[in-house]
Amino acid sequence: MSVPPIVYSPTDVPLVPAPINPGWIRAGTPQARNTVLSRSEDETTSTILWDCTAGEFVWHYDIDETIYFLEGAAIIGDATTPPRRFVAGDVLFLPKGAVADWKVESYVRKVAFCRRVQPRIVGQALRVAGAAKRLLTGRGAAAPSLSLGG
Repeated sequence: MSVPPIVYSPTDVPLVPAPINPGWIRAGTPQARNTVLSRSEDETTSTILWDCTAGEFVWHYDIDETIYFLEGAAIIGDATTPPRRFVAGDVLFLPKGAVADWKVESYVRKVAFCRRVQPRIVGQALRVAGAAKRLLTGRGAAAPSLSLGG
């Protein structure tokens, strides 16, 4: 079995319009753009470069998304988390099902690491298969895992 190549993704690439759902916009006329930088072979994960101009909107997450802020700032919160200002260098995780309030002050640019959530049974089966493979091949230790509430 061949190993897939390493994929380099520059962040100085052209972005295309990615309009925010008009029903989600609360103030201003935020203009969003994006481009896909990479995608896994099974299409469950992707890396997206995204930017947006000033405005306020709500965002409904149907995937897990980890954000790394590159430039600009956005104030983000939800029904239970007080708004916080995120700037270049900050990281934010938004799980599937989250509904976040965004206020982009003037401009924000981010890299989003997106993952389509699989049913719990699929994840458990993959962990068992991975552990069995490591035992049978004697290759490497198990990758660290995070348990986020169960």
